[in-house]
Amino acid sequence: MSARNYLLLLFLITGISTSAQIRLPKLVGDHMVIQRDQKLKLWGWAGKREKLNITIAGSTYKTRCDKGGNFSVEIPPLPAGGPLNLVIEGKNDTRIVSDILVGDVWVCSGQSNMEWVLRNTKNGEKAMESANDPKIRHFKIPRIGATTPQDTLAGGEWEVAGPGTVGNFTAVGYYFAQEIRKATGVPIGLINTSWGGSRIEPWMNASSLGYADPQQLMDSLQQEEKKQVEAMEKILREKLGAIPESDLGMKGDVPIWQAPDLNDSDWEFMELPGLWEQKGWGFLDGFAWYRKTITLTAEQAAKKASIGLAMIDDNDITWVNGTKVGTTDSYNELRKYEIPVGILHAGKNKIVIRVHDTGGGGGVYGEAETMFVDLGDETISLAGDWKFKVGFVNKAPASAGQNQQPTLLYNFMIHPIIWYPIKGALWYQGESNAGGGGQAEAYAGQFKSMISLWRDLWGIGDFPFLYVQLANFMQNPDQPENSNWATLRESQTAALELPNTAQAVIIDIGEANDIHPRNKTDVGHRLALAARQMTYGEKNLEYSGPVCTGLKINGNKAVLEFEHIGSGLTTKRDKYGYVRGFAVAGADGKYVWAKAMIDGDKVVVWNEAVDHPKMVRYAWSDNPDDANLYNQEGLPAGPFRIGEK
Repeated sequence: MSARNYLLLLFLITGISTSAQIRLPKLVGDHMVIQRDQKLKLWGWAGKREKLNITIAGSTYKTRCDKGGNFSVEIPPLPAGGPLNLVIEGKNDTRIVSDILVGDVWVCSGQSNMEWVLRNTKNGEKAMESANDPKIRHFKIPRIGATTPQDTLAGGEWEVAGPGTVGNFTAVGYYFAQEIRKATGVPIGLINTSWGGSRIEPWMNASSLGYADPQQLMDSLQQEEKKQVEAMEKILREKLGAIPESDLGMKGDVPIWQAPDLNDSDWEFMELPGLWEQKGWGFLDGFAWYRKTITLTAEQAAKKASIGLAMIDDNDITWVNGTKVGTTDSYNELRKYEIPVGILHAGKNKIVIRVHDTGGGGGVYGEAETMFVDLGDETISLAGDWKFKVGFVNKAPASAGQNQQPTLLYNFMIHPIIWYPIKGALWYQGESNAGGGGQAEAYAGQFKSMISLWRDLWGIGDFPFLYVQLANFMQNPDQPENSNWATLRESQTAALELPNTAQAVIIDIGEANDIHPRNKTDVGHRLALAARQMTYGEKNLEYSGPVCTGLKINGNKAVLEFEHIGSGLTTKRDKYGYVRGFAVAGADGKYVWAKAMIDGDKVVVWNEAVDHPKMVRYAWSDNPDDANLYNQEGLPAGPFRIGEK
């Protein structure tokens, strides 16, 4: 090679390596919201040793990439406002990030009730139509886990609130943002890092879970998975006789259990709607089939028809009389499919659903009125008994879902954003941890550990951490009894021991047959009340329902003291003023339902059969839907027990 050609080649190589396309983390993009009044350490990639000029809000900052092409620059705190442009100029490339607002950024995390999108909520369509505030922005982090901490997100982009976008926003976060916008006028950015069905452990790192070495954690997980698989296989053999190797309802890729004339006399019955975990199939992740027969007249069969199947967790294929009428791959979408003309006929008509559950809850769930055949001028309910049979069960449920494994979501959905300044966090999770075997009790320590972990990692002090207590769900018992859901709520309440935390109690807006309450407006509102009082300076605003602080015994009566009584204690749903939801016990610990009355800022509780009361419980059940103690600001008292320890 000649000297001239060698020098030319050297120039081309060094030119390419020292000047490259400017790349930025996913959170740095058009329409982003930067946290006001906090410094921002902006970083990214360009050519090695490349010099960059970074301009924002009228100021220019100079920096230089290291030998790996990495750069960072500290941008001083900015006041609320915008829109701004961020301009990054390199040798041969310029990157412009436009329409930036400076305001408050809130991380929204948890499981499905935080992930739940606006369009699927009560009055969601109306909220979408009226969405007209472009100073609310939303960033949805992709649902991906990793076994080691990642520096960058897998994807995502900022979206501006509007009729065409807010339908996919976190509903809780959106309603929260609306109220904070009205109260402060400050732009709000929502970083939505949530995953339906997730336990709390995936949102934590190894050290916060008590493991000094990540490998120690992995060894423990493998041992636990082996135990779970063995226990599951034992139950499966008892229920099914054998563990299916593939979906029994399929022959290769061809469905066979959808056939109208299939003999399903040996199938069990299951009442719908309701997750199959509530029906004795708590370990089932895989495929299951439902069948139901309806009888139509010739006149009915000739009408234009559609079918509603509530919601299905996770995915479904639906047939009517052997013809496929619809399929949906989403756990939080209402199913409604058109039935082509000519499919229905006079006499018996067979409806078949094949459900695929990838982890967590599974089956058909929601409101009974969302299960129907609509014939235009009349509706036939599909709620009630269906035939049910398991087609296939995942043999390793513990490893089937990334949202169940410790650290995986932290690694890819939290760790990559801890550099980004925030105002605070909203959290709605706990349903997946409300199990037996000490899970609900363990949540108290796990939750506090996770909050402390996140605060330590962000490094901005004890930022506001506002969370939602579990809603009322399932059935209200006839007699007082222990409840994993009540215990989980108690574990959530324990986090109030940490500074700058608040809890939104929602035991009055849940739904017995649906783990996903459609009323997300009040959830967002109650979180916003806490933020307005604790974070935004409205010190005279009551943000919490009554909280029991003490118990005194006066003869055969228990006298309870409260804080957060606001303008005074009151009741709802009882014209006589009785407080419902209390149980009382003596030294024997046997609880009985109790009478209760408000006496000023106290509540007096008694039962004539308990001469010497020692302990009291309130709203202590999965679904305390009759509990009715409030303050006059309309906020409910949360479940509690007192006197037992």
